[in-house]
Amino acid sequence: MGAVRRVAALAGAAALLVVGPGNARAAAPKFSETTAIGTHNAYDKAKYTYFAQALDSGASLLELDVYVDTLSHRWRVSHSNPLGNNNNCEAAKAPGELYSKSRNQDLGSCLDNMAAWNQLHPDHPPIVIKVEMKVGFNNNAGMGPDEFDTLVSQKLGSSVYKPADLLGGTYPSLDAAAKANAWPSRDSLKGKFLFELIPGTVEQSNPFDHYWTDQEYGDHLHELYAAGQIGRAQAFPAVLGAENGDPRVSRYDASIRPWFVFFDGDAATYVNKGYSTSFYSTNHYVSIMTDAAGVSPAISSTNPTDAEVAARLALLAKNHASLITSDWSAKPALVLSSTTPRS
Repeated sequence: MGAVRRVAALAGAAALLVVGPGNARAAAPKFSETTAIGTHNAYDKAKYTYFAQALDSGASLLELDVYVDTLSHRWRVSHSNPLGNNNNCEAAKAPGELYSKSRNQDLGSCLDNMAAWNQLHPDHPPIVIKVEMKVGFNNNAGMGPDEFDTLVSQKLGSSVYKPADLLGGTYPSLDAAAKANAWPSRDSLKGKFLFELIPGTVEQSNPFDHYWTDQEYGDHLHELYAAGQIGRAQAFPAVLGAENGDPRVSRYDASIRPWFVFFDGDAATYVNKGYSTSFYSTNHYVSIMTDAAGVSPAISSTNPTDAEVAARLALLAKNHASLITSDWSAKPALVLSSTTPRS
């Protein structure tokens, strides 16, 4: 009998994809060939008491909001307080300390929690850590892309799947690697985290800030590659906002466009407006569709039925999403860990 793989939870029963006769084993799907589920603002204590529980949830994407606090030189994790931490990350560096220590810690502690959790679950599926840089970087104050890379590298080391890993010493840009579908299989990404960086809401509304996170990190990748140091980079910058066509063309200088292979936009904008999204899967880009519940017909943004989640996952997979996100933290791991083939 052909190999079987669970693709979604449907009202308590798993839907199964059966490989056709004659195939003893199906090729493991690549990271670019599946659609999975993520949780918006997973650092929120109202969603998960501890960040380790967010990691336990089975979700394939977890979001952190980060402020650079140049007064204390700390990376704050909070929704709206730039000078303090308000989150479920705890002062835990070892597996035995998880689920018990004081919370409201900085980004370094969130990464410590991830490293400790990784020791308990070394074969977990790949998890995208979406970092919204609320006010952007402040390179002049020593809190720029280099310092971000250093922090992530020090805390997580080889547990991070980096831009250099996608390049594989073969391709001249992330765009070239993605178009060649150089992504590894999901199975080979077990135990790995991928970091996505987006500009923050405060940064975007600041009339004096004309150098947002996406462009700054794109320049950073371009410069590191030119210097032969691309291995230092830890994150993938994302093009933020749903648009029709290739949004890189109108936003970025031609020199950095090839360093963007993550795209992040509102699901309802893509789908309800009928935007052509095959561009993303044809080129094997990572397409993150947010607020999945808002696609017409809208479903609950907090606790839809299992069948509604499965149907929404299938719908957005057909619209070429790699990851869909909502505030579905109340759903069990059987649901949040669901994946399905990407159209």
